Amino acid sequence: MQKAIYTTVELDALLSHVQALKGAGARFVQMHAERNVDDGTYRLVYTFINVRAAQEQIAQDGSYAIENLVVEGIDQYQEIPSISSYYPAVFPFENEAHDLFGLAITDMQIDFKGFFYQVSTAEPMSVITPEVKAAREKAMKVRAAAEAKARKAAAAAGEGAGDAAGAAVAQPAAAAGSDAQHDEAAAKAALKAAEMEAKLAAMDPEKAAKVRAALAAKAARDKQKKEA
Repeated sequence: MQKAIYTTVELDALLSHVQALKGAGARFVQMHAERNVDDGTYRLVYTFINVRAAQEQIAQDGSYAIENLVVEGIDQYQEIPSISSYYPAVFPFENEAHDLFGLAITDMQIDFKGFFYQVSTAEPMSVITPEVKAAREKAMKVRAAAEAKARKAAAAAGEGAGDAAGAAVAQPAAAAGSDAQHDEAAAKAALKAAEMEAKLAAMDPEKAAKVRAALAAKAARDKQKKEA
């Protein structure tokens, strides 16, 4: 059984309440906007699960509290501070509120680096395994490092272009770019392997064994083609 708690807060106090929930270990669930047909103002509801409290309550009676922050009486042109600096997962909800109602949500801080928000805590909701989450985070870091190395190499090559020295600079720059591509390819391969391992772990053991055998056979064929 879920216990819903609703707390009405002023718009200028929203971020302080969100910060307090973040500090208490709360996990963001969703956010939605709705229009009051009587006066034309808008209402925002931010929903969280306090994970630490939830773990205690689940252990006691199998239930946990859903905490909601409610902001009432928002004018269409009133600026609403984004909570994405605390919870990146709010981005699609804030974006939807803007698209549907034209609400002015400011200071969105969002950069998924190619991956959507991921969590690996077992309760109360799980999206990916800790192993896959770690592999994705590593791939993101390697990608960022590779991009930085490639940009530095390109800048070095550009500064020396047009003269004999430029040709000498371009060679190490190209090598750096090649190393960056190799690092990123290795990270992607590790990520792909981790994701596949997570899928295999969720399969029936007999089916998983067949899939592993098929993957091993394919890897052997690919290796033979490269060596040929």
